[in-house]
Amino acid sequence: MRRGKFGTIMTATTLVVSSFFSILFAPALFASDFTIQDGVNAAHGNGQPADLFGGAGVFTTISSLMLYIIGALSVIMIIFGGLRYVLSGGNTASVTAAKNTILYAIVGVVVALLAYAVVNFVLGALLPGTGGGTNV
Repeated sequence: MRRGKFGTIMTATTLVVSSFFSILFAPALFASDFTIQDGVNAAHGNGQPADLFGGAGVFTTISSLMLYIIGALSVIMIIFGGLRYVLSGGNTASVTAAKNTILYAIVGVVVALLAYAVVNFVLGALLPGTGGGTNV
């Protein structure tokens, strides 16, 4: 795209003026007594956990909630698979589908438990003082 002389002059002037103001006001912005932690504390609501990790941390709460939901869904799917198996009436395709439903629900529980264990192990290994990732 071609610009005229006026467009080039305006672009150069804008760059010079914005650079001047950023140099002029940067010390005032960085000289404040506020830290990043002050900003985090200001955004922190009442009743929310203060830590991301630990027994009452956000990650622990989320992973426990997800494990609970997955466990409940797996129990429901195992019951559903059992009902399909009972109601299959000896049809080979229905029996196979019911067995697969039960098998996939059990595999889902195992994968969820392994994922939970891996997350706790990694958090325990990376964060000092978490006691190896155990939730007490």
